[in-house]
Amino acid sequence: MLFKNRTAAGQFLAGELADYANRSDVIVLGLPRGGVPVAFEVAKALNAPLDVLVARKLGVPEQEELAMGALAKLPGIGPASGSVRIINEYIVNQANISDETIARVAVQEERELERREQLYRGDRPFPDLRGRTVILVDDGLATGATMWAAVAAVRREQPARIVIAVPVAATETCQELAQAVDDIVCAATPSPFYSVGLWYEDFPQTTDDEVRDLLAKATNHQPLKVLS
Repeated sequence: MLFKNRTAAGQFLAGELADYANRSDVIVLGLPRGGVPVAFEVAKALNAPLDVLVARKLGVPEQEELAMGALAKLPGIGPASGSVRIINEYIVNQANISDETIARVAVQEERELERREQLYRGDRPFPDLRGRTVILVDDGLATGATMWAAVAAVRREQPARIVIAVPVAATETCQELAQAVDDIVCAATPSPFYSVGLWYEDFPQTTDDEVRDLLAKATNHQPLKVLS
């Protein structure tokens, strides 16, 4: 085990991201649900605003833990709004998954995206990411499917830089994602990896209420203005 819990992991990860502290262009986006407690600690330590980017894995039917792709949600209006979908063609071909099956699973997960987006955000607008340094945070990366979708969604918003930050990740996933972003911090890449939860002493499922509470705390704690 590497981390006591997600809070401790976020505090450790924040130390690895110290170069991004106290910068007015930085925003931290947590991937719900488990990434939000980690992102909360990162945002607090970096003196940066916190928000969420809702993403969902598209699980192979009857093997839901195996990702054949993922969705990420961009709320609001304009050409960049709506869902971004990525597909793992290797998994789809190996499992002989039809287009109809992919579409059916995507519809189901789209509903869950909408539910979570409404629950976590309500009427609060999605932040403007144009020209900003966006740090995408999750509690860990196994296949990285949801993070790939999140990166694709954020890129549509024309940020200046995209940074991925996670406490623990599979080595291959970290290396592959590094080719798609401007910077990546995988604090630990143990091998063999097995699963994210293995590297936490305490790894309960994060609840919707916990996500909402952390977002409310982050909103009430306005980052200090950074003098240029």
